Amino acid sequence: MAGLAVLSQPKCLDARRAVNPPELTRDEARLAVLAEHDILDTPPEPGFDDIVRLASLICETPVSLVSLVAGDRQWFKARVGFEPCGTDLGSSVCAHALAEPDLLVIPDLSADARSRDNPLVTGEPYIRFYAGAPLRTAEGHVLGSLCVIDGKPRPEGLTDRQADALRTLGRQVMSQMELRRALGERDALVRSGLEAVERRNALLELGDRLRDLDDIDEVVQVASELVARTLGVTRAGFGYLDGGLEHIDIVSDWSAEGVSSIVGRHRFTDYGDLLGGAPESDELLVISDARTDPRTAATYERMEKIAVSAMVNVPVRDHGRVVALLIVHDREPREWTPEALTFLRNVADRIQAGVARVRAENERAVLNQELSHRMKNMMAMIQAIAIQTLKSVPDRGPVEAFTKRLHALSAAHDVLLAESWTAARLDVLTDTVLETFATRSRVAISGPEIDLGPRAALSLSLLLHEMGTNAVKHGALSAEGGLVSVVWRLEGEGDAREIVLDWRESGGPATHEPAGRGFGSRLIHMGLVGTGGVLLRYSPTGLEAEFRAPLEQVRNS
Repeated sequence: MAGLAVLSQPKCLDARRAVNPPELTRDEARLAVLAEHDILDTPPEPGFDDIVRLASLICETPVSLVSLVAGDRQWFKARVGFEPCGTDLGSSVCAHALAEPDLLVIPDLSADARSRDNPLVTGEPYIRFYAGAPLRTAEGHVLGSLCVIDGKPRPEGLTDRQADALRTLGRQVMSQMELRRALGERDALVRSGLEAVERRNALLELGDRLRDLDDIDEVVQVASELVARTLGVTRAGFGYLDGGLEHIDIVSDWSAEGVSSIVGRHRFTDYGDLLGGAPESDELLVISDARTDPRTAATYERMEKIAVSAMVNVPVRDHGRVVALLIVHDREPREWTPEALTFLRNVADRIQAGVARVRAENERAVLNQELSHRMKNMMAMIQAIAIQTLKSVPDRGPVEAFTKRLHALSAAHDVLLAESWTAARLDVLTDTVLETFATRSRVAISGPEIDLGPRAALSLSLLLHEMGTNAVKHGALSAEGGLVSVVWRLEGEGDAREIVLDWRESGGPATHEPAGRGFGSRLIHMGLVGTGGVLLRYSPTGLEAEFRAPLEQVRNS
């Protein structure tokens, strides 16, 4: 039939008025199953194309189609001898196959009540014969048919062999569709898993990177870049709301290549109803298509100018009040999955925590600076009062010793202030106190990182000061080339764990146990936390001292 082979339609036949399409075309359950196969409007595939070629050859017809019947049209997944990619339902014979338990065979379409008024029968290409095998799912829903068509009537219909072959090929079409569906579900599952891993890794990376940042702008820039990279969007940024919730000040954003930055002040109403009815709530503003969303349709031209077709605004709270938004834009419409929205909430929470931490650290630094200044003034005043009070004392040795002990306490205060008065690192405190006695080349310190509580830090600073003073006066640091080694370690397990600090002197004069015990000696014998645990050995090669204390007590006292 020449007419069928040369039918020329540059577009699908989707403009004709439907003529009484069968009720099953609108069956919601059937349409839902068809949608689940996600096959409409997909490119040609060899597996389906081969089937229609076989059907045409076996049934000796110029036309064969894999026709899928949607709610308002039929679309051809594969076709041979027929140019259009689909038709409206008023031109569909396959729609009548939806209710058939077996093959639908119409020997003369012009004589059958179901098809005689069909536009493709009454006009070009004047089809006359039709046979279709229903494409039935395992649940019993018919999605369309594998059909063969001729331009001449066939009173005899199909031969038994042709009919059996058409049924078999119809089942093969369904097998192809189910296989395609299964592969699609598998691929979707794999993609979902990979995306979940990417989101999890992004949150871990964000936490690691934010932990080391001390600038708010860097915090929001890092978060914006990670969001855009993870979700594949064209822009992500962060902005603060004004008190009246009329404007947003975008302080930082990350944009894909070819997309401009929108850093600056913007008025919400210029872009639609972007705050909704509850600006103080935790609800996200989610827009999948700004062109059709009622909140942005009227202002879409402005949205388009800044490359926004889809967007999400995530509220960020401070002391219970929404003060900022994490903004996410894409220049193409997109569906935001629940997993993506949960990811954005988690990012917003981390931004909020990161910003709060940086602000707290900045405030703490200012407070510590002021405390340090006042502490130094107080220590200077105490020292001045002591000097004035002890001015008439003939023996200046005790006065100088007292003054230096004040300096040691001041050094310990400085170390504690650097850590907000909560803890002092043992290595930092040791280095700070001993640097006043000798160059670093003559004093070696080593050991694991251990935090000292405030009381232990002050006690250790006085202890190290006395040990350093004695080393300068009588020990290794009194001789050229003499060395001091301070090494600490942890011993024991669990609650019985102890810190052991060893003081070793070498290269100095021989040492002897003092005959008496002054205040400095009593300080040394009080140990690390004022509870003893001291072993002193006076050897010809230099003083050796071991100080022990429970680790828990050192950390918490």
